[in-house]
Amino acid sequence: MSLQSLLEETRAGASTRIPEEALAIMRAADEELTAQGVGNDALKVGDTLPDAELTSATGETVRMSELAAKGPLVITFYRGGWCPYCNLELKAYQDLLSEITALGGQLVAVTPEKPDNSLSTTEKNALTFPVLTDNENSFAKALGIVFELPAPLQALYGKFGMDLPGLNAGSGWTLPIPATFVVGADGKIVLADVDTNYTRRLEPSEAVAALSASVAA
Repeated sequence: MSLQSLLEETRAGASTRIPEEALAIMRAADEELTAQGVGNDALKVGDTLPDAELTSATGETVRMSELAAKGPLVITFYRGGWCPYCNLELKAYQDLLSEITALGGQLVAVTPEKPDNSLSTTEKNALTFPVLTDNENSFAKALGIVFELPAPLQALYGKFGMDLPGLNAGSGWTLPIPATFVVGADGKIVLADVDTNYTRRLEPSEAVAALSASVAA
């Protein structure tokens, strides 16, 4: 089953499970992000991937420039292990990891979650690729994909028990919008998929196709 089909099933289930009042707050927040133009200034195809210092799930420091020097990259941003759409996406990428590595590529997931929490996400989804903590969302900011949750959504998340300032590494109530970047061996972005709607994600096979085209070029 495609990731899109799984996401659609999850959306349908959420619409019947979550109270209408909460759904209305979520929809209003989505509309506000769109109105603010969040993501409109995100880096695009042809831009150079900025460097950043991230932290692995086991606490080691990882520099994006050092990863990029080893070969092309598929970088996917996710909001947190509490997000069902993110978990579906991570599992879908895990399923295609062998195809990415066969092309000489590297798959990396980036999250604002603290390393202990990203380790839990890694174990829960049986991931065998790096999951890196973006401290203070600095890498996501450099890519132009960070937003702050509106106050009503912060209150709603609090009621749901999702204390983002406590779960994340110094990023408060800010999150990256879901995004996937494919970066060629020259450090240039060859695919940039950014969407303010957290229930929609790029089909991982499209990222693999972009990676394949980059390697063949």
